[in-house]
Amino acid sequence: MRTVLALAALSFSWANAFYLPGAAPHDYHRGDQVDLFVNALTPMLAGYDDAKLKSLINYDYYNPKFRFCEPEGGPVKQPESLGSILFGDRIFNSPYDIRMLENNGTCQTLCLVDDVTADDAKFINDRIREDYALNWLIDGLPAAEMKVDTRNGDLFFDMGFNLGNDDEPYFDVPALNNHYEIVLRYHQPSPDDYRVVGVLVWPSSIGGSQEAAPTCETEGVSPLILSETQTQSIRYTYRVTWNESDTPWATRWDNYLHIFDPRIHWFSLVNSLVIVIFLCVMVSMILLRTVSRDISRYNAIDLSEDVQEDWGWKLVHGEVFRTPRFPLALSVMVGNGAQICAMVSVTLIFALLGFLSPSNRGSLATVMMICWTFFGGIGGYVSSRVYASLGGTNKRKNAFMTATVLPTVIFVVVFLLNFFLLMAGSSGAVPFGTMLTIVLLWFGISAPLSTVGAYFGSKHGAIQHPVRVNPIPRQIPPQPKYLRPWASTLLSGLLPFGAAFVELYFVLSSLFASRAYYAFGFLALTAGVVALTTATVTILFTYFVLCAEDYRWHWRAFLTGGGSAFWVLAYGLFYWASRLSLDSMSSVILYLGYLLLLVLLDFLVTGTIGFLASYWAIRRFYSAIRID
Repeated sequence: MRTVLALAALSFSWANAFYLPGAAPHDYHRGDQVDLFVNALTPMLAGYDDAKLKSLINYDYYNPKFRFCEPEGGPVKQPESLGSILFGDRIFNSPYDIRMLENNGTCQTLCLVDDVTADDAKFINDRIREDYALNWLIDGLPAAEMKVDTRNGDLFFDMGFNLGNDDEPYFDVPALNNHYEIVLRYHQPSPDDYRVVGVLVWPSSIGGSQEAAPTCETEGVSPLILSETQTQSIRYTYRVTWNESDTPWATRWDNYLHIFDPRIHWFSLVNSLVIVIFLCVMVSMILLRTVSRDISRYNAIDLSEDVQEDWGWKLVHGEVFRTPRFPLALSVMVGNGAQICAMVSVTLIFALLGFLSPSNRGSLATVMMICWTFFGGIGGYVSSRVYASLGGTNKRKNAFMTATVLPTVIFVVVFLLNFFLLMAGSSGAVPFGTMLTIVLLWFGISAPLSTVGAYFGSKHGAIQHPVRVNPIPRQIPPQPKYLRPWASTLLSGLLPFGAAFVELYFVLSSLFASRAYYAFGFLALTAGVVALTTATVTILFTYFVLCAEDYRWHWRAFLTGGGSAFWVLAYGLFYWASRLSLDSMSSVILYLGYLLLLVLLDFLVTGTIGFLASYWAIRRFYSAIRID
């Protein structure tokens, strides 16, 4: 236990300390231009305990309804990675004039917008009520507000800052933040060289006359209330302050990657380890004591005695490797599950080694897409061998469906969700060129590699079974209620879900609530515990099914292994009820669509682990007994 906990701590420290190899800091000199880039506006959680997310729609910073100040010549879109685009990043330049160690404490006017209509004001006020946040980037660091973790008193940087203030609205109308106190922390590694190591923004609302000379005074002033009945003006101002910091460039992300109460992660991990150790001991007792005793008893029988009959799981030795119903569908699902398993494993390894630095935006999604594409050969190989082992004969159909069915289903769902994003005017909608790139990756690279893998799988042929299959299937007796498919699926899925539900909360918060998640050490260990728990639970239920003289274990093993997906769906609905307050139909459809995709992928991964683990265990069972 101590060794495992030490490895967890070490992996977590690696995740925080390493950066993408080859990435270099940007050294500035006094007076150099420091570019400020703007990203899409995203909804955020206003608090920590009882706050609820009110929307899932992202908006372009330069959406005409926001009426933000634009740079001369118009905004210029910045190049982004594939993963960054998929996660909704839309980065543009800005008109802010920031220079290293200059303009220190000077009140500056960004622009005066003098024709804000009533419709624009209503749009902005609605976004303030939904707790939307502005997202800026300076030298790769996101602008943040400094906050205090109420649980332990730690200071941390909460990425993004509020568009406006709805805590104390005047006449039921929120206040717009039109002034920004920008505090830039810098580190001086050598004379005349400076590096940005922190970006903090304190937004505030300054009302009154917008045409008068700005003072940037925020104390004792009335807030800026946008009228929803008449046209008015908005003056945007900002003030830059430079503060020297002892934080070196290599650890500048530590303040951003704050984990709320890490004891929760440790408690979840220890709890998961206790569960998996208990299961491993239980399965070991079954395999080493019960099964070994059965094997010894079976092999001690004098096979020349006509009065002797088989009993227990040996009774179905002539049926256990009989071809199940729908072997093509089962093999395709196992193949795709193996491909996803390989993708997740390699991605977690890259994350633990520090290759997926948060400064490289979208790197996580990019690596996942690349791994999925180039691991198509793994999916084709596993699907082909499983299909041949199950007695399938239509190899070409198997190879075609393995390469196309899952990508097509995912693409159709994503396309429909993208349509709703377009209808809602969200900047998170994936551009047509990116969608075309994904199609080319899936059907231009992954599908051919899957075909190559299927060819080698067919060349290796079926896995040899230790016993023959009887020509006539035997009758299956009535099964206990707890071994019925729906009951065993729900019962078996509860333990793997219990090992991961705490990390699932943080993952959902990262996906839907724009919270940074970088505890890949905890995530990797949790994933390993879930895989081991799924395998042991599935072997246990498969043994019970065979002892009940039911030889239809193939689909049962896959469903039993994938039972945690049902609990993930139930928890996703609970998360919706407890942490989300979605008013628009588009946000509801988006959440349910992404949740169903997550459940589908979890079902394929855990189902594949359960099936392959049961297949291995059954071959070991029946290869150890004598069969006449």
